[in-house]
Amino acid sequence: MAVARELPVAGVRERRWRRVQAFARNRTALVGLVMVALLLLIAVAAPVFAPHSPIEQSTIHRLEPPSREYPFGRDDFGRDILSRVIYGTRIALLAGLLSVALGGILGTAMGVVAAFRGGRTEAWLMRLTDVLLAFPDLITGLLILAVLGPGLWKMIIAIALTITPRFSRIAHGPALSIKRRDFVEAARAIGVGDARILFRHILPNIVGELLVLASLWTASAIRLEASLSFIGLGVRPPTPTWGQMIRDGTVHLTNAPWFSLFPGLALLLTILAFNLVGDGLRDALDPKTRV
Repeated sequence: MAVARELPVAGVRERRWRRVQAFARNRTALVGLVMVALLLLIAVAAPVFAPHSPIEQSTIHRLEPPSREYPFGRDDFGRDILSRVIYGTRIALLAGLLSVALGGILGTAMGVVAAFRGGRTEAWLMRLTDVLLAFPDLITGLLILAVLGPGLWKMIIAIALTITPRFSRIAHGPALSIKRRDFVEAARAIGVGDARILFRHILPNIVGELLVLASLWTASAIRLEASLSFIGLGVRPPTPTWGQMIRDGTVHLTNAPWFSLFPGLALLLTILAFNLVGDGLRDALDPKTRV
């Protein structure tokens, strides 16, 4: 009997190890992972990496081109663009990661509960999901921020509510399928409670798909944060954000293109990094593409 209990555990460990190996063989995914790690390091240690204060102004040096002391140049208030890009990493990652975490928890709960309960509960929750999915992400974020007002935490809530129906839809289908599997029916037959079935049998079997969606939607959440900041609904100045910096630099594209160029490149590389990680996770967790 001891061997019978150890075999399933060994099988699970073997599958997990194969998935890690599949991810490790994907060079683009590893590049994305290294980029994400560097971004996290920069965000945490921003005061160490930033050569100057991100809010210190010098109007006599406004719009100075890149130089040895100021590699990214200065903005229209004479502030160091490199330091502001570095500190902007904090806002981008904070908004992206927290909104995806919050939206993932809410959406997964909606999808799994809808699949598990069925009936009217499923009908109401899925129709609500369909209604939220009918609006473009930026429009949904604008509508929510129109009610809540601008600000970092309000923006995180708005982005999270925008992402919630995506997780709900992704979690609902697999949970509905797993609910009808023989091992779930067997667990019910021996008297296992609903909570244990949810957390022991259903959630562990859909966590892979949710993890892939979370990595991909972190990139989308960062892009959405930049879009909301671009139109003035993000973090209030003088706190540096990439979207706000890009917007401020649009009026100086002809005489100071570096103003918008460098925060735009930072945004591009961050989105690329999370997309590479998400693609690598998808390939590693998908049995159809796993070698």
